[in-house]
Amino acid sequence: MSHTFALMPHVSLAETDDGAVLLHERTGRYWQLNATGLSVLRRLTGGDTPEQAASALASQHALPETRARDDVAALLASLRSADLLRESR
Repeated sequence: MSHTFALMPHVSLAETDDGAVLLHERTGRYWQLNATGLSVLRRLTGGDTPEQAASALASQHALPETRARDDVAALLASLRSADLLRESR
């Protein structure tokens, strides 16, 4: 099953020296992503599956695959629960 991820239409992203800031324009709340989180988000919105993003994360940071999968899953859950990211299948 393929996944497509995109920022919600009401979310703005501004890159910073340390990663990015996401603004939920309806609530005015901000979320900060570090450089690693931004890299994962770019991969997901660029067409990677969560598994592919986790594999890249594990490779880039010498992490165990299970840890990388858990980290990607946690980021996805946080972004979805904050109404920042949508997924279609």
